[in-house]
Amino acid sequence: MGYEIVSKTIPGTVLDRSKMNGADGIEFLDKVFFITDGVMLTQIREITGIDGTTLQNWLKRGWVANPCHKLYSKEHLARILLINMMRDTMQLGRIAMVLQFINGDVDTVEDDIIPESRLYDYACRVVAMLADAGSAGLNDLDSAINKVLVEYEEKVSGARRRLAQGLAIIVTAYYGSLVKHQTDAMIDEYCNVPKAAKRFVR
Repeated sequence: MGYEIVSKTIPGTVLDRSKMNGADGIEFLDKVFFITDGVMLTQIREITGIDGTTLQNWLKRGWVANPCHKLYSKEHLARILLINMMRDTMQLGRIAMVLQFINGDVDTVEDDIIPESRLYDYACRVVAMLADAGSAGLNDLDSAINKVLVEYEEKVSGARRRLAQGLAIIVTAYYGSLVKHQTDAMIDEYCNVPKAAKRFVR
C-alpha cells in the first residue's frame, strides 16, 4: 500500500493551491500584497486558519514582531506561515529557536541573513521539488535545498550552511505535519465505527 505525502493547500495556509493558480512561496505573498502594503488580523486568520487569540499570544511572547498600526507586512505574514508550517509537530518555543537560529532577533532585520519572505519562498520551493520528484520521504531533501540555495549569496561567513540547516528543519517539520494529517484522516476513515456497533466493540 503506497501513499503520497502531499498537500493541496499552500504551505502554512488553509488555502487550496489550485484556487490560487498553483501559487505558493513569494508568488503567493505577492498576490496577497498586490494592492496593499499591509493586511489586517482578520485577513491573517482567513489565510492561516489561526484564531486571533493564538496570534496575539505569538505577538505577546515575541515570536512575531508587532504590526505597524495593526497592519501586518509581507515579512510578518511570511514568519506566521513558517511558524504554522511547523507547529503541528514542534513546540512553539523550539520553532522560535529555529527562526532565531536563522535570523536572530525578531524585532530587528540587522542580524537577518535572509528576508523571511524569501525564507518562506525557499521552504515552499524545496517542498515543491520533493513533491515533483514523487518522493514520499525526505531522501532528496539535501539535494533540493542545495538546488534552491544556488542563487543565495552569503551576507556573513557560514550563513549559507546555517540557512540550509534551518530549511532542513522547517521542511522536515512540515512533512511531519502532513504525515500527522494523513494519519488522522486514515483513523477517521478506517476506525469510524457506527454508534450502533460501538457497544459490541471490546
